[in-house]
Amino acid sequence: MTVFFENRVLLLTTPGTSYSAYLGDDDIPIHTHWGARITPADAAYLATSTAARLAGEWPSFRSPANGHEEYPLDGRLQLGRAALSLGFGDVRSTEWSFAGHVVHDEREVELLFDAREVRIGLHYRVYDDCDVIDRWVTLRNESGDAVDVHRLDSAAWVMPEQAQYRMSHLTGRWAAETRLGRTDLAEGRFVLESRRGITSHHVNPWFAIDDGSATEEQGEVYSAALQWSGSWRLLAQRELDEPVQVLFGWGHEDFGPRRLEPGEQLQTPVTSGLFSTGGFGTTSRAWHSFALRHVLPRATEVRPVLFNSWEATEFDVDEASQVALATQAADLGCELFVLDDGWFGQRVNDRTGLGDWSVNPDRFPNGLQPLISKVHALGLGFGLWVEPEMVNPDSDLYRAHPDWVYHFDGREPALMRNQLVLNLARPDVAEWVLGVLDELLSSNDLQFVKWDMNRPFADTGWPAEPERQGRIWFDHVTAVYAIIDALRAKHPGVAIEACSGGGGRVDLGMMARTDQFWTSDNTDALDRRYIQHGFSQVYPARTMSCWVTDLPTFINKRQVPLTYRFHVAMAGVLGIGGDLTEWSADELQLAKSLIAEYKDIRNVVQHGSQYRLGKPGRSASAVQYVTADRRESVVLVYQEAQQYDSAPRPLRLRGLDTSATYRIGETSVSGALLMSHGLSLTLTGDYASQVVRLRSAVQVVA
Repeated sequence: MTVFFENRVLLLTTPGTSYSAYLGDDDIPIHTHWGARITPADAAYLATSTAARLAGEWPSFRSPANGHEEYPLDGRLQLGRAALSLGFGDVRSTEWSFAGHVVHDEREVELLFDAREVRIGLHYRVYDDCDVIDRWVTLRNESGDAVDVHRLDSAAWVMPEQAQYRMSHLTGRWAAETRLGRTDLAEGRFVLESRRGITSHHVNPWFAIDDGSATEEQGEVYSAALQWSGSWRLLAQRELDEPVQVLFGWGHEDFGPRRLEPGEQLQTPVTSGLFSTGGFGTTSRAWHSFALRHVLPRATEVRPVLFNSWEATEFDVDEASQVALATQAADLGCELFVLDDGWFGQRVNDRTGLGDWSVNPDRFPNGLQPLISKVHALGLGFGLWVEPEMVNPDSDLYRAHPDWVYHFDGREPALMRNQLVLNLARPDVAEWVLGVLDELLSSNDLQFVKWDMNRPFADTGWPAEPERQGRIWFDHVTAVYAIIDALRAKHPGVAIEACSGGGGRVDLGMMARTDQFWTSDNTDALDRRYIQHGFSQVYPARTMSCWVTDLPTFINKRQVPLTYRFHVAMAGVLGIGGDLTEWSADELQLAKSLIAEYKDIRNVVQHGSQYRLGKPGRSASAVQYVTADRRESVVLVYQEAQQYDSAPRPLRLRGLDTSATYRIGETSVSGALLMSHGLSLTLTGDYASQVVRLRSAVQVVA
């Protein structure tokens, strides 16, 4: 695929779409098209016709470019909210001055502009195998004075002009993450943001916009995601007779300026955009494909079934109890054993020891290696829980370095979960974190690390470097990235699960450095169906960690059958988190058979194309997975509650080969029948579920 820039006209071409803009006489870049593929001649026509339209007489209080800018600045007659706002001493106004362009290997182009002595680069990148378009911005201060960066978005996504705009988004809170919502965009501004220093449980950095008529299977959908794991902001602005323009980038309002020193360059995170004509289902499958091909490391690996010790023992861990659990987990068919909190320092509860990443000698007098060796002898991999960005005030680390946390002089820092956040914007603190984790991995034969982060930022002061406080929101996240990147380079055999009190750090930026996400602390099967439904809008099943835990969950008192709990957890990467010592013989035997069933289908689940057949609710719905060659499919069917004596309607499948027959147990039916009439279901009662496995047999002869 190609990028084209000629006669001040930009045209990006992907396998199925095009994107175009042009530079006006005042050097303002103006957006013209994002949709079906067009030619360079079409892009030139759009530039000419749009320029003529915007050059007409405009009444007072309106700016002709407003809402159409490819990247709006703070200054001159650009009157909407700005994607870029710079401060030059007392002057906070910027204007475009085009300085040229650079094309890299026909897939990436940089448009260069000067704002005084700051060089601005608008970057675009396309791919050969998908319709995703990456955008980001670079700033380089070529002056001799510092420049304040008040706002720096990765992109402004301009929607086509249409009568109605509906935004889909993922919002929620802790234990209720990634809940899919839809909002009609009226005139004015609609803002989603995280001010917490992390991606957040409350809102996820993804959106989709349609005209209000798109469905799961049809309609034009425009969407974008941000590859960033810290504070961020999405701002959609619309004025009468103008298109919706979505500003998307890191930081949040009122975070304070970030100083750009002389000679320094600053690069925003990438935001990736996608246009689809196949509704929300096609859009999500395109996101999944992009993530697996271009974001997730080692995406072709099959993730193992894990057992995590937290719910069984919490902080009360020792070698004997963990070996007993590992033995039972191995008997069930688990492949990875993860020792959670309580193995280090004086960590007997959540008030002490966090930050002291040395093995507790009372609990493990000979270190962890004897336990690790016994777990390995059972045929299991071994993993550990860590929370390296945090510290308890009651810890050796804090007593030695109280200045290492975010704080303000003369004010006691605010505790949350009895812990404080380490200032990873400090290079010495980041170096220390990398050192202790490297030593932990080097001295123990680990295959897995669960990286947790259990509280948002607060008191984000740095008394020793007050002029660098505006950098904290950015530099902390880039330090986390650098630490994980360094650990993966030195310890390539260690997988990492990203966790932040559940789904507080689910984003493409963290996905690029880890192997899977802990989706939510909420493991209730019914709640998880809604959480997982939203998660699937953009993130693939291969990255979604799902546990079967004990009843009742600590979230609610709901009683859900073990089979239903397993079937919900089988929709991603299966894990077990219950106290196996309390499970009955029948439960253990059932779990063993269900784990074996999951292993038989997990390659299809973790790597197949995903179709949402309905949405969670009282009536039957399902999640379907289909292999790339369409020869195999797995359908996970769920019924929350049966209404009267009604049987569920036939379930119309998707993604099959209509010219093939598929075996379902002892029955053979055509793909055409399964997609037009549907699959007959036998669900009865509440919390009923089933797994349907389809394999293609012979071709149908017409």
